[in-house]
Amino acid sequence: MRELAVDLLAWAETGRPFAVASLIEGRGSTPRRIGAAMAVDDEGRVLGNLSGGCVDAAVYELARTAIAEGVSVIETFSATSDESLAPGIPCGGTVRVLVQPMPPGGDAGLVAALRAVADDRCPKPVALARRIDVPRPAGGGLAVFTDDVHGTVGDPELDARLITVARGMLADRRTGIVTPPDGPPVFVEVWSSPPALVIVGANEPADALARIAGQLGYQTTVCDPRPQFATRRRLPHVDVIAVEWPHRYLATAALDDRSAVCVLTHDPRIDVPALTVALRQPVGYVGAMGSRRTRDMRTGRLRDAGVPAGQLSRLRSPIGLDLGGHTPEEMAVSIAAELVAVRHAGSGLPLSETGGPVHERPAPESEPPVPIPTQPGNTEGDGTVSHRAIYSMTTVEDVAGRTTANAVPDGRDFTRGNT
Repeated sequence: MRELAVDLLAWAETGRPFAVASLIEGRGSTPRRIGAAMAVDDEGRVLGNLSGGCVDAAVYELARTAIAEGVSVIETFSATSDESLAPGIPCGGTVRVLVQPMPPGGDAGLVAALRAVADDRCPKPVALARRIDVPRPAGGGLAVFTDDVHGTVGDPELDARLITVARGMLADRRTGIVTPPDGPPVFVEVWSSPPALVIVGANEPADALARIAGQLGYQTTVCDPRPQFATRRRLPHVDVIAVEWPHRYLATAALDDRSAVCVLTHDPRIDVPALTVALRQPVGYVGAMGSRRTRDMRTGRLRDAGVPAGQLSRLRSPIGLDLGGHTPEEMAVSIAAELVAVRHAGSGLPLSETGGPVHERPAPESEPPVPIPTQPGNTEGDGTVSHRAIYSMTTVEDVAGRTTANAVPDGRDFTRGNT
């Protein structure tokens, strides 16, 4: 739903009746990830989609009915074995879709969540919890921030328990269905702050890459110490322009495992110090432009600067996938393609040369367990809030788009497997 935030917020703030259809569970090969959304207003206008068209028409009708009746519903779509006109998932998977109308007067939780992520300048992480025990009246969203809460799911006791659960999921950037003991199932959708992409070098490929990366959900920064090059006129598609030495900027930037650093300069006075710092950071991707000869010379300089071999092995250079392009735009596509492949653990090969489901990616066995707190005030021996749970969770998806199934059968342990 996050990608629809700006338009949905406009609908909500003007009192326009609408319904949101959210993909809350998916198994097997499915065209969209958990949390994908499609919205329909009272005049039949559509935002977003849930598939390549295979179920969207049916979801559209469900949304129109939900608006008229003011009741949430859930529909399951799966592969069809016959040639009937019934909607199905031709790629072989199964999806469950929650269709929820906006109640008259609005939904405080949904509106708060939409406002938080619609602010391009400073999007705020939020978890939106919605009950999925249908049919039920419209609305009922609980927006949980790290330091604030808005809305309700209609039960104060359940709200209090969900706040703890949602904050644990928010910290781990996980979306999924949680089921409290003796309580209704709840879909908790986490909208994290956008991952950071720091581009070193103010040139044409930098702006082209920023334009594509913005569409991929990155918050983009171009860093260059030369004020005559690092200008808004030259970089119209960049979110932030930092006129600063890149190694100094990277040393203090708020970066995490979702972040990426792309060095697009050929000046050792800029790229070697920048890479020395970037390779020490806990970022998910570090790449540098240049020929193989340039790479070898740069690697030697980095080694001379004391960069350990383990850190050097993280450097992707020459940057990008081999697409054969030469223009700034083609170079940007090549780099963005590698960013996507790394982000989703893809092979980078043509799909026509791979086997298995197109839309399914197994989760690495080393992924940490999802912390799901149980009740408010439940603490470990050291006084911290417990993240052991007696909730069950299904269809948990991390920000990389990998879908896994989790079970918490007894509050002590849980297993992880692929859906």
